[in-house]
Amino acid sequence: MRDPYQVLGVAKAATQAEVKKAFRKLAKQHHPDQNPTDPKAKEKFAEINAAYEIVGDDKKRAQFDRGEIDAEGKPRHPGFEGFEGFAQGAGPGGFRRGPGGGGQHFEFNFGGGGAGFEAADIFADLFGGARGGRPGAGAGRQAREPGADIALEAAIPLETALRGGKARVLMPSGRTLEVDVPAGMEEGKQIRLRGQGQPSPSGGPAGDALVTVRFEKHGLFKIEGRDLRLDLPITLYEAVLGAKVETPTLSGKVELTLPAHSNSGRTLRLRGKGLPAAGGQPAGDLLVTLRIVLPDGADSELEELARRMRSDKPYDPRSELKK
Repeated sequence: MRDPYQVLGVAKAATQAEVKKAFRKLAKQHHPDQNPTDPKAKEKFAEINAAYEIVGDDKKRAQFDRGEIDAEGKPRHPGFEGFEGFAQGAGPGGFRRGPGGGGQHFEFNFGGGGAGFEAADIFADLFGGARGGRPGAGAGRQAREPGADIALEAAIPLETALRGGKARVLMPSGRTLEVDVPAGMEEGKQIRLRGQGQPSPSGGPAGDALVTVRFEKHGLFKIEGRDLRLDLPITLYEAVLGAKVETPTLSGKVELTLPAHSNSGRTLRLRGKGLPAAGGQPAGDLLVTLRIVLPDGADSELEELARRMRSDKPYDPRSELKK
């Protein structure tokens, strides 16, 4: 894998906020759902996620900068490549030829330990074998480090946020997972999928997938925090005379009472008909803005009424703009 800084297009001195911003931009740009005709989109998306797993994590970023892990998050063990760091013959940390004709058998001698670790521990991690050395030595090192968490996003309809349901997320590997979204989900909140993150490099448990929820754009409603906004078309006579008008909400249609003489642009509030909130907080409201719509085509009677009003009862709705 390429250098994670290069993958994300950030400098080595970039702040975590800059790293996160770069990741979000690239993840959105290269998400396979946004590039259905690009066969390399999944591969690019996976590379971006893997790079963020290193640079986006303070601990792993420091380890990578110090050369302790590689671009895939795997530990680097200096001196183990081809066993160059071991000389033949007895001695601490080395190995010697064992007895038995031809010298094809080797015994490892781990001596009295090293600078903060024992070679036996590393061999056990690398090869999955039993630990050598002294009985009981290094017992506290038996725990395996868990794999890294991965950051994902799931876009859900507003109706799913209200009632709960399922969402699908694309993993860096290219496979798709189905996520249970609880009712009352708020935008920006995370859902943790245990064991769905990166595998452990040392045989420990896999990391988790942290799925951040985003709301899809809705055909009717605009989002303002927990409130929703709706433009509601009404007739001229409903505006003048008042009426009861069927109005859509996330939870179904309701009957909205229009006061007589309602101007276009007037906003009526339906309390509790916005987005839900967690922790016992009240739900948002639905803000309904009235938009007067004239009938299609010419209407001689309406035009005659307008001429009489202009002649007998003129008024200036823009007087406030002239002050």
